[in-house]
Amino acid sequence: MYFSVGDMEYWYEVHGEGIPIVLLHGFTGSSSTWQRFVRACPSGFKLVTVDLPGHGRTSGEQIKSMDACISDLQQLFKSLQLEQFILVGYSMGGRTALSYTIKYPENVAGLVLESASPGLSDAAARDERKNKDEQLALRIEEEGVTAFIDYWENIPLFQTQKQLSKENQLAIRKERIEQTAIGLANSLRGMGTGSQASNWDALIEVKIPVLLLVGELDSKFIEINQRMKQNLPMAELEIFSSAGHALHIEKPASFLESVLAFANSYRP
Repeated sequence: MYFSVGDMEYWYEVHGEGIPIVLLHGFTGSSSTWQRFVRACPSGFKLVTVDLPGHGRTSGEQIKSMDACISDLQQLFKSLQLEQFILVGYSMGGRTALSYTIKYPENVAGLVLESASPGLSDAAARDERKNKDEQLALRIEEEGVTAFIDYWENIPLFQTQKQLSKENQLAIRKERIEQTAIGLANSLRGMGTGSQASNWDALIEVKIPVLLLVGELDSKFIEINQRMKQNLPMAELEIFSSAGHALHIEKPASFLESVLAFANSYRP
């Protein structure tokens, strides 16, 4: 279904009834990211997935900043009468989920961050990352989506996905290939790690339960999430064995179990 905000058309899906859980995908993903989670989820939960700007079926020409995106999401959630819910975000979706929670804390009963970060605290590091994101955006526009995905699926962050079945690898590639060059490029420009404001100093203000999920083979994000746990008042950190960055793909059963146990504990 579509929801209009300004010139944006956000695609969202609603599955089931019960405890509301909103799921936000990562870069090059879409609502399809959560298909396995949706299929395996037992009754008693209302799952809402959203295609973030530049991804999936969501359309709009303008570059959306992180702040503009979470304002749009707030309008969508209001239209769905989601007054309080469990918010789950993966990677870029995790940065989005955390930013949303900081701006609209009264709406989030509990927050699950999968392989996510609060951004970069150092201004020089943000500028450097913003420049890298711009170079990547130009590369996508010049070379096209397929050439970019050939590169993207082989970066070190996703090496553990090479252990997945061929069927799973092809499904992930299909989801990535179906993106548009302008959408991915504008996502990097508007909602890349270098473009968003740092949320490190705001972590202390997040006074709701937070579940941090990372894979033991994802050393960079283990370090980030250990620091996050120290700064979040009500956070738990769970490290999945023999897993990398995309826990919902690499360890789907364990991921589902962790998210649903958390949702049941901190239901709206």
